[in-house]
Amino acid sequence: MESIFAFTALGVLLVLGMGAFGTAIGFGILGGKFLEGAARQPELAPMLQVKMFLVAGLIDAVTMIGIGFGMWFTFANPYVEAARALAG
Repeated sequence: MESIFAFTALGVLLVLGMGAFGTAIGFGILGGKFLEGAARQPELAPMLQVKMFLVAGLIDAVTMIGIGFGMWFTFANPYVEAARALAG
């Protein structure tokens, strides 16, 4: 039973860590492209900023979904119930 908890914790840490890493890379690329586009055509900067914030929300939503899955596996782990059923 303890190994299930340990591997679940490692899996949740991987999900959260990779989600944070991917989000950081996504925000870095998004910000760089926004600055590049605003420098090329300053008159389009307000429109680009609105689109940048929309995409930033979508990028952040992916990480929030990962946090939801991580919390689900941490607090309502389906593998623990299956192991308890097998153990009797």
